[in-house]
Amino acid sequence: MAQRMLPGPGSLRRVSFGLSDVAVFLGAIGLLALIAKVGAGAFTSFAPPQVVPAVSLDPRNLPYYAGRSTLRMFIGLAASLVFTFAYGYAAARSRYAERILIPLLDILQSVPVLGFLSITVTGFIALFPGSLLGLEAASIFAIFTAQAWNMAFSFYQSLRTLPSDLVEATAAYRLSYWERFVRLEVPAGMIGLVWNAMMSFGGGWFFLAASEAISVLNRSYTLPGIGSYVAAAVTAKDMPALGWAVLTMAGVIFAIDQLFWRPLVAWSDKFRLEQSASASPPQSWLYDLLRGSRLAGFAGALWTPVSDAASGLLSSLTQVRPRRAPGPRGVIADRVYTLALVVLVAALVIAGVRFIFAAVGLREVVKVAELGIYTSLRVLILLAFATVIWTPIGVAIGFSPKLARVMQPIVLFFASFPANFIFPFATLAFLQYHIPINTGSILLMALGAQWYILFNSIAGAQSIPTDLREMADDIGLQGRQRWRRLIVPGIFSSWVTGGITASGGAWNASIVSEVVTWGTSTLTAAGLGAYIAEATSKGDWPRITLGVGMMSLYVVCINRILWRRLYALAERKYHL
Repeated sequence: MAQRMLPGPGSLRRVSFGLSDVAVFLGAIGLLALIAKVGAGAFTSFAPPQVVPAVSLDPRNLPYYAGRSTLRMFIGLAASLVFTFAYGYAAARSRYAERILIPLLDILQSVPVLGFLSITVTGFIALFPGSLLGLEAASIFAIFTAQAWNMAFSFYQSLRTLPSDLVEATAAYRLSYWERFVRLEVPAGMIGLVWNAMMSFGGGWFFLAASEAISVLNRSYTLPGIGSYVAAAVTAKDMPALGWAVLTMAGVIFAIDQLFWRPLVAWSDKFRLEQSASASPPQSWLYDLLRGSRLAGFAGALWTPVSDAASGLLSSLTQVRPRRAPGPRGVIADRVYTLALVVLVAALVIAGVRFIFAAVGLREVVKVAELGIYTSLRVLILLAFATVIWTPIGVAIGFSPKLARVMQPIVLFFASFPANFIFPFATLAFLQYHIPINTGSILLMALGAQWYILFNSIAGAQSIPTDLREMADDIGLQGRQRWRRLIVPGIFSSWVTGGITASGGAWNASIVSEVVTWGTSTLTAAGLGAYIAEATSKGDWPRITLGVGMMSLYVVCINRILWRRLYALAERKYHL
């Protein structure tokens, strides 16, 4: 193996830096300065019942507010990525952990953001006494809960559908668990993870207003940010302020696409599982700039020995041990584990039922169950609509890099743009044209949840090897036969991931789509989301618990009856 050599002092003096190096250096310094400037506001003093200064509707403050919100979003994304690797790996690699973690993930993605805020705000404030960091942590945690579940499902699905020949190769070469993780498992799931991270980032924007203008347990907390700016503009019925917020949001989304997502998509293309290279790989001017920069190459050379040393240490600690066939003790342990799970779930159900019935009564439980039926019908209509409309579009984008270069910023803009920013305009339209909110809420829900289907369809289509597409062209597969023989098998597992996360996202979005306001005018749909939103604003803990528990029950039942069976079908039949 060739030994890597670091550039010595003499070679450093001979390096000639060009414009690309100057641009990379100034960009890095500017980014660090911007983070320091924006992040400094999180360290101001705050202690309840002290009131956070009101958000100003002066448009000149919007760049600072947008910076604060963007920083929270990226911190939430980083936390979601760490969670994804740990949670998804544990669920996919341990059958014992899978029995707990996957149903728990079903429940977690069904718990609305307001439900998490109700529980965590007071705790985070107490964790950082006298500082605004507590509210910042609560807001970031709410953003994290809007991002993490989708990414974890994507990584779990990619681990369960690894190509069998590559898995056998890792065993033949006696790779450690760490080497297998970094050389096979992460690369195999990277394309899907990048596109789902994009979608999760958009989901975080969707709940930005709820996470920055927090109103729970009869208390209101407001953090400087573009989400709280929009909430203040809606309360004040300030249309010009809303317009400035929309323009600022469009600029932020465009900048993030150019400076972060587009380079990431171009970089992730090298992880395609195929024998032939992509005919027209994704392009990014920033990615090309970084690759051509000597400064970036030198930083990589400095980092390589550190990463190699860490990788060697982790590999030595994670050597694969021969697996033994399960003996009588293993069978007994498995049965004891299953029995313990059943007892634990039964105890939790009994305790929850006793609490709810003692606090709210049987009639309230029946009422909430009926409201759940209304919301579930809206979710099913949304999923059918999104599948029919967005799956063909996603496949077209995934198959054509040229089309992807044009459409990626467009679909990313619509997916990332907080749909609830335009809810006030929708509310005005509903009021003016007498559109019932029970129907209109489906449209509002779709604005936030339909993109999971699109982005996973794109990721699934991009993951289909080029040689399989070329073979389909050579044998003349067209129309319905092409979909049946190539496209549906190729994207099926990704579509299932999109469906299950779109379902969870739709349930979550019902919190903000079944109750919409404009000034003093409020439209409320009959549904579980509206019930939870009303209980949360009043601080009614028994009804918050009942609503969140009922929503979790609906989501878990739908996932176990429908989505888990489709997952099993994808693992058994539709993977390379």
